[in-house]
Amino acid sequence: MAKKAGAIEKNSYCFGLRIVRLYEYLSKKKQEYVLSKQLLRCGTSVGAMVRESQNAESRKDFIHKLGIAQKECDESIYWIRLLHDGGFLSDHEYESIVRDAEALLKMIRSAILTTKDRTKTPNNS
Repeated sequence: MAKKAGAIEKNSYCFGLRIVRLYEYLSKKKQEYVLSKQLLRCGTSVGAMVRESQNAESRKDFIHKLGIAQKECDESIYWIRLLHDGGFLSDHEYESIVRDAEALLKMIRSAILTTKDRTKTPNNS
């Protein structure tokens, strides 16, 4: 759990930082405030929930917290797509950040599935 969690923690932090910078760009340069604020909330929440999962009280709690991170990451992809289709992100900007979000989402899903599998295995609590 720890090795994969470390990579997820690092990637989710970097993703959150990208989201903060993207929010600044969208609000200052594009004067887009509504969609970018939604993205800021869920995009930075991913890393916060991953961080919280590191202090989970049990495997069930760990899975729950990563499940929330997974939902926030998937929601981020939704807002990123809306921003792109609404003309606020170029194809290049969109492809770069959505690629990062989708890779992070896969990492989180993988960690959840791995932990669930380990939870089912006897003598592995």
